[in-house]
Amino acid sequence: MSEIFKEFITQLVIIEEQDLNKIIANFKHQKVKRNAIILSQGEICTHFYFLITGCVRTYYITKEGQEKTRLISFGDNPVTALTSFITQKPSVEFIDALEDSELLSMSQADFFRFTNEVPGWATFYQKMLEFAFTFQNNRIEDLVTLSAKERYEKLLKERPHYIQRLSNRIVATYLDISQETLSRIKSK
Repeated sequence: MSEIFKEFITQLVIIEEQDLNKIIANFKHQKVKRNAIILSQGEICTHFYFLITGCVRTYYITKEGQEKTRLISFGDNPVTALTSFITQKPSVEFIDALEDSELLSMSQADFFRFTNEVPGWATFYQKMLEFAFTFQNNRIEDLVTLSAKERYEKLLKERPHYIQRLSNRIVATYLDISQETLSRIKSK
């Protein structure tokens, strides 16, 4: 399990092997069942997660009760409610497992202790922030500038596994369209 995460880290940053092993030793292995809530709205995100296998999503529920999916993560990806993780204030997001999943988790305190102690881990954190910012900025641009059909076509081209592995309901919440609209687009 940890070898997958080690490889992920070392593809992004240079880090001493002994430091990397010390960091990895502070991660706990966790299995979660499909539909398990990893973080609820209103809870403080106290852990950084790395998804080994499975699928999880990060989403909001609007005042009207609609789900809006911000992020879908498949294996080999970091997962956290970043704003809550950084500020230690209650999350406005949920994180749940869409499939049986395996995760590695590290406490927020340990995560930031290592950013102060291990230069390579601080660089890893910076790269994670840059990736998160860029990804979310591109998502916002797509939601603002592309039609529903264009968003679907882009998802189909860039991430066809979303369409293959996820329910229409989840895909619709990710594209910020109704299931009916998604069905119409798919039928054309």
